[in-house]
Amino acid sequence: MHYVNNILETIGNTPLIRLNKLTSEVDALVLAKVEYFNPGSSVKDRMALKMVEDAEADGRLKPGGTIVEGTSGNTGMGLALAAIVKGYKLICVSTDKQSKEKFDILRAVGAEVIVCPTNVAPDDPRSYYSTSKRIAEETPNAWYVNQYDNPSNAVAHYEQTGPEIWKQTDGKITHFVVGVGTGGTISGVGKYLKEQNPNIKIWGIDTYGSVFKKYHETGIFDEKEIYPYITEGIGEDILPENVDFDLIDGFEKVTDKDAAIYTRKLAREEGIFAGNSCGAAVKGVLQLKQHFGPDDVVVVLLHDSGSRYVGKMYNDDWMKEKGFL
Repeated sequence: MHYVNNILETIGNTPLIRLNKLTSEVDALVLAKVEYFNPGSSVKDRMALKMVEDAEADGRLKPGGTIVEGTSGNTGMGLALAAIVKGYKLICVSTDKQSKEKFDILRAVGAEVIVCPTNVAPDDPRSYYSTSKRIAEETPNAWYVNQYDNPSNAVAHYEQTGPEIWKQTDGKITHFVVGVGTGGTISGVGKYLKEQNPNIKIWGIDTYGSVFKKYHETGIFDEKEIYPYITEGIGEDILPENVDFDLIDGFEKVTDKDAAIYTRKLAREEGIFAGNSCGAAVKGVLQLKQHFGPDDVVVVLLHDSGSRYVGKMYNDDWMKEKGFL
């Protein structure tokens, strides 16, 4: 008989799928690492489980405890799966720019969801950073995950995602392209791949309203770069410790409009029903096409599922309201 002992054992080993129509103008083989095949429908399942297991191992997370985390939704889902199997409570703190579907899904799997305003400074008491820290301090037997600065985040991708991509491409990968939020995926995968072949280029996809690109190029944290944006899951108004800028060869910014349009294009032209940041990542590959040659193998990571965005990017009325259609 072939079976697994619980849902957590199905995390990882997601497929590489060739992109065809969308990347017809790219003179390289473009492969998508489609992470919605994970049980929680996103790449975040990997690091959520790793962070929980590491916290259990060193005593930060104790039996019957409460997990507290600030999340745009996907990390919360990964944590929820771990909490269900391992017997913890979960409190997710998020922002009002995230899709309603994300909150509905988190509540459906037993998480308590607290929603904070998006357009406040990170150190504002109302921000989701500050709120999640405060709740963790006030809740007995609680553990604050802090995915932005928790090293287990990047380690999960160093141990799992990077080796998977290397093996699946038979070591032929030349470029890795991924949206950057907490920085765990790009740093963990990038570290592993560059250890195998230092010539592999690591590209981060950023969004307008985020500080990453300018900071990477100038070393300046420019608060004038920060303003509200629509794209979910990538970009930051802080510098997470998990972003290892030394491993990243460059950043490419993609507009909110292009991210939304290419999210829909992925579904309609490739049959890949992926999330908002995935459209940004694919558009980023197209914007970077001058960096690729006919012998190159480009792997672009697609973070999550389109099911989280049915009321947004996949909704014509929402797209018209935002001026994207």
